[in-house]
Amino acid sequence: MNDGKGPDGMRRNRLYRDSENGMIAGVCAGLADYFGFDRTVTRIVVLAGMFFFPSLLVVYIVLAVLLKKKPVFSTPNDDYSPELERRVRSEPHATLNSARHRCRDLDARLQRLEKYVTSERFRLDREFENLRD
Repeated sequence: MNDGKGPDGMRRNRLYRDSENGMIAGVCAGLADYFGFDRTVTRIVVLAGMFFFPSLLVVYIVLAVLLKKKPVFSTPNDDYSPELERRVRSEPHATLNSARHRCRDLDARLQRLEKYVTSERFRLDREFENLRD
């Protein structure tokens, strides 16, 4: 059962500061990663919000102090994609449907390949290739 934990046992769906990708304290980068938004858009929205609601500056400072730094996740293989993780978090149904569509397409291609390899046509094509050599 998936409990939201990564391969290293830490929860991946927690709010954190991403000071590696952040401009000041990494709060906006962490928010953007958590909700699956673009970092630049998040920064612009927060900055505009601070202009209209100066109390957001206090909220930003409190979050910068209270939030933990982004945890480093160890991945068991090289197939890990932060972009895919962000897409799954922001649009889980669309991402699943896309993966399902690709799997069905691959399955259909594999069935066609299997049908060809087990056919008489494949054996005949192979015999012609052997005659050319």
